[in-house]
Amino acid sequence: MKDRTHDEAMAELFQENPAYALELLNSILEDGEQGELLIALRQMTKAFGGMQSVAEKAHLNPTQLYRTLSQEGNPELSSLAAILKAMGLRLAVERGDAA
Repeated sequence: MKDRTHDEAMAELFQENPAYALELLNSILEDGEQGELLIALRQMTKAFGGMQSVAEKAHLNPTQLYRTLSQEGNPELSSLAAILKAMGLRLAVERGDAA
């Protein structure tokens, strides 16, 4: 049996269970943890054909996508929306609990 990295295992899980990917992203967005969001999106790019494929679908330069999803990345809303759209997802706003 070949050893897999954590990212490879997560990509496989996202492929097998897209609903889990949605739950995870929504949970991360609810917590507001940008670093975790970028990690999950990097893992999801593997599940959706890899960086090159997602970059093409998102109309982004692959280098730009790598930088956007890097640990130091700070994606603009337009880039984030394009990346999610390339994966068949979208951002949505929900009413939260009143503070």
